[in-house]
Amino acid sequence: MPEGRLKAYWAAAAVFALDRLTKVVIEHRVAESADYRVIPGFFDIVHSANRGVAFGIFNESSVEWRSMALILVSVAAVIVIGAYLWRARRIDSATLWGLALILGGAAGNALDRILSGRVTDFLDFHVGEYHWYTFNVADSGVVIGSALLILDMLRTKRQAANVS
Repeated sequence: MPEGRLKAYWAAAAVFALDRLTKVVIEHRVAESADYRVIPGFFDIVHSANRGVAFGIFNESSVEWRSMALILVSVAAVIVIGAYLWRARRIDSATLWGLALILGGAAGNALDRILSGRVTDFLDFHVGEYHWYTFNVADSGVVIGSALLILDMLRTKRQAANVS
C-alpha cells in the first residue's frame, strides 16, 4: 500500500478518535440542552441528540426503520470509501485527504447510531439572528472532506479546459 494511503487511514482514525473523545466528554460533562457560552454572540457548547441526519433532517421522524436505515447508509459509506481508498490505482492528494476526512467522520457518526440510535452534537455557532445547525467533529470531517473533493473536481475541470 502506498505511504500516502496509510497516512490517509491514520488521518481517518484521528478524526474518528477525536470525534469519539469529544462526544464522550460532552455526554459525561454537559447536561442535555445545556448552553455554555464560549464566545458570546458567536459560539456555544451545547449537548444535543440528533436522531436524524445533517441539518436535523428526519430528526423528528417517527418512522420505525429510520435508525436502521441511517445505520445501513452510514456503514455502507464507510465500507465503500474504505475500499476505494484501499483499491484505487491512482488517487491525487486532495481526493485522498478528502476521502480520509469523510471516512473518519462517517465512521464516528455510524458508531453513534449503532450504539445509541442518535448522534451527539455540541458545536453551536450563531451570529445575530443567523444560527447554524449544531454539529460535531465527525460532521466537520465530512464537510471539510467534501469541500476538498469539490475543489479538486473544479481544479481538474479548469485544468482540462486550459489544455483544450
